[in-house]
Amino acid sequence: MAERPTLVDPPIEQLLEKVDGSKFTLVAVAAIRAREINEYYNGLGAGHGALIPPQVTSLSNKSLSLALDELYEGKLTFHRPTPEELEEERRAREAQELAREEATSDLDAFTDALRDA
Repeated sequence: MAERPTLVDPPIEQLLEKVDGSKFTLVAVAAIRAREINEYYNGLGAGHGALIPPQVTSLSNKSLSLALDELYEGKLTFHRPTPEELEEERRAREAQELAREEATSDLDAFTDALRDA
């Protein structure tokens, strides 16, 4: 009979090392990936190609166990953004919003000119 994994397999200490020692981050990362795995299995017949299937083979068919196994085996990674990365992302969002506003303004001016002609 095959031995079933338990909550201590993979070891919690090694899982915590993968997420900077934060239990909260471990729970959040595993929960997000478990939801993705559930969505993958629930949408198999729907033709959703953007979902990534489980990246590990496991005795367990539970999505949370699969997510923890992926983290343990290095198939799922976690990166906490630095303040500089967050600032760069904020600037990119602002630039994108400004470009969107300019495009809308140009379109409004064009349609106004057509209407006045």
